Amino acid sequence: MKILGISGSPRNEKQSGVYKLVQTVLENTGYDYAHVSLKGKIIAGCIACQGCVKDNVCKVNDDMTELREKIVEADAYVIGAPNYYSTVNALTHAFMERWFQFRHQEGDLLWGKLGVAVGVGGTEGKAPANEIEKYFLYSFIETVANVSGQGAASCYTCGHGETCKVGIPMMLHDEGFKITEDMIPDVRKQPEVIDAAVNAGKLLGERLRVGHDRAKVTEKMQNKMMVMFETGV
Repeated sequence: MKILGISGSPRNEKQSGVYKLVQTVLENTGYDYAHVSLKGKIIAGCIACQGCVKDNVCKVNDDMTELREKIVEADAYVIGAPNYYSTVNALTHAFMERWFQFRHQEGDLLWGKLGVAVGVGGTEGKAPANEIEKYFLYSFIETVANVSGQGAASCYTCGHGETCKVGIPMMLHDEGFKITEDMIPDVRKQPEVIDAAVNAGKLLGERLRVGHDRAKVTEKMQNKMMVMFETGV
């Protein structure tokens, strides 16, 4: 079994709450894994050229090309993204958008696999985690856990966080506050979030150990998608 972890944050590993949570999930699965950061990678969005229709292989030549085989070979996924304007950031969006290449002519390369969605934001990470879960659904991948936490908004280090009235620090702290290192949110300071990531990893590992019928998972996800289309939920 192989698990592919993707951190969609543009921050480096030490700064990124997304990277920390994805890594925590991966470490607790009990399986071999690869953890790839999208930081510095050039990945464009889908250009609707339809070049992938015949063989389910995207023809846009960028850093997504080298990731394709990792995506196909993986038995499960742990994908995380930061909260940008209450959705995933552009880099993660482009990465997930390019999964369109797997959908043609009932392409089932990803169908029935399992995933964990991870999100981190300056106030909360539910929005990007939920968006990743939706992307999983379009590929008929079952989300076994959804993990989100609060990270360090850029406002804490931009130089104006103590005075900007629309910045996140001003929203979270009383007026007249001074930014100190201990007040900057970090997922490692949130035991309940770390516990959720640990439990998500264990759950994903257990699901893989007991085995799952990919055909049944696919059918379950297809039915869930139809409900989403019919109800908008």
